[in-house]
Amino acid sequence: MAPRMLPIHIPPTVSPKPSSWSAFGRPQARWLFLICVLTSLALYWLWSPYYGPLEPGSINIPLPWKSEPVVSLEVPLPSPVPEYPPPPPPKPQVSWEKRKEEVRDAFVHALSGYMQHAFPYDELLPLNGGKTNNFNGWSVTLIDALDTMWMMGLKEEFYDAVGVVAAQNFTVNTGGSPYAPFFETTIRYLGGLLSAYALSKEPVLLSRADDLGRALLPAFNATPSGLPGYAVNTQNGEITYGWMGDSVLLAEAASCQLEYKYLAKLTGRAEYYEKAETVMEVLYNADPPDGLFAVTWSPGGQPYSAHMSVGASADSGYEYLLKQWLLNGDTKAHDQYLKSIDGILKNLFFVSPTRGLLYVTDTHMGYPTHNLEHLSCFLAGLLALGTHTLHLPAHVAERHQWAAEGLAYTCYISYVDQGSGVGPDGLLMEEGKKWVDELELWEMTGREGGVPPGLKEGGPKAKGERDYTNSSQNYLLRPETVESLFILWKTTGDAKWRERGYEIFKAIMRVSKTHFGFASISAVDRIIPPKSNEMPSYFLAETLKYLYLLFEEGNSYPLEKWVFNTEAHPLPIFTWNKWEKELYNITY
Repeated sequence: MAPRMLPIHIPPTVSPKPSSWSAFGRPQARWLFLICVLTSLALYWLWSPYYGPLEPGSINIPLPWKSEPVVSLEVPLPSPVPEYPPPPPPKPQVSWEKRKEEVRDAFVHALSGYMQHAFPYDELLPLNGGKTNNFNGWSVTLIDALDTMWMMGLKEEFYDAVGVVAAQNFTVNTGGSPYAPFFETTIRYLGGLLSAYALSKEPVLLSRADDLGRALLPAFNATPSGLPGYAVNTQNGEITYGWMGDSVLLAEAASCQLEYKYLAKLTGRAEYYEKAETVMEVLYNADPPDGLFAVTWSPGGQPYSAHMSVGASADSGYEYLLKQWLLNGDTKAHDQYLKSIDGILKNLFFVSPTRGLLYVTDTHMGYPTHNLEHLSCFLAGLLALGTHTLHLPAHVAERHQWAAEGLAYTCYISYVDQGSGVGPDGLLMEEGKKWVDELELWEMTGREGGVPPGLKEGGPKAKGERDYTNSSQNYLLRPETVESLFILWKTTGDAKWRERGYEIFKAIMRVSKTHFGFASISAVDRIIPPKSNEMPSYFLAETLKYLYLLFEEGNSYPLEKWVFNTEAHPLPIFTWNKWEKELYNITY
């Protein structure tokens, strides 16, 4: 039986009285809450002047029963992110070996163009692949470039060229004139053969150098003083005059000593030494004021003009003073170099008025022309070489080094100023003040600024701001500026000289390269300049060689062991034996 269920009484449901807090669930309450918040914000805005401004990093909450805020909640604000500039991209590592190979490739291009289109003539015409004989027709480009081939490791090309030299007869002139210009033949052919022999020790090169040295000797009999004549017929010894008549130019007389004295060392022929030294005795006996030699000389060995210069027709005459001392210890040449350089610094160096460019000029009748020749840019390297190798008093060495660096910079900046990036053959400087006077003033003011006059450096300038105008618009593939950059790099170790050389090399590649070789430029301030149909042999012998050595990482040809002749042919430093001094009557 199922259990009985009792009835259960359930009272009716009664809703409780709502409290005020439960009102938040209703729409009316939400509006009421929003009105309260807005009212509080409005009251705070009205009261804030009495309770102080809102400080960064904190919120002041005013209480109505207090006279000032007593609650301060420290709320940290986000720190501002510093706005540093992005780091510069890493500098690409300079590969000097790669740059050296670029120069080597340029040399191969020039040599190949010559061999394919101009050999056995003297020089290539680079615009049309033509050829010309202007230095006796003895393949001057090939012989001038012999040592460059060796130094660049082009041994196959070198030994092919040796075969050409072996068959060469220097008494047969296949050029337009039967006369060989003494100066150019000595520095290009004789210097090239001697240097190639010194590097390779190939006997036939010395044999041909001896042949040529003897064939040129009659030039020393052209004048009563022993100064050499302009050109000689190597077959019969006859002499001819140049554009100066019977006058003799300083550079042409005083730039055979390295070649002939080294040839005397190798062959034992006294006449080689004696003829070259006779020229030096003429110069020493002249004993000019300030050591400045006239550009032209009479056949009798007397100064023939009041033109003083370190540029054309004079340059290598001064160069060979220092280099004779370096090559074989000639103390007379050493002393004359120091005297002459002192006179050059005192009389021929000036500082331009605005940019403060240091330049060397020439004088006529004692008045400076303010013309700076590209040829004169060799002097920067010569001064640096002298500072590096001579035992000079500290103040003298300092001044020579300043002159070297200031002049080298001016020669370099004359390239980068131009639209083409290559330098003009001459600059007419705005008339400046003598460098020695500016130096003296700088010294008196305690070397104010720290940088000597003439050594301030800046960037390239446009026309009208350069402190010069181009007195020549031509770039002739010359080596003097890169020669000085090379020597300054070797003597200072400052890589800026290498970088400047590479700038020049890139410009040469851009504006001078042709399908056949490289060409001179006839309007240097144009971005795309016109080219001239010539490629001088010295471009292979000097310009590209100095650039190659500038980018070489090692020191294959140290300046303490090799002396470069004025055509960049390195000759080894030597000393005279006792019997040689007696045979050649050497008194130093």
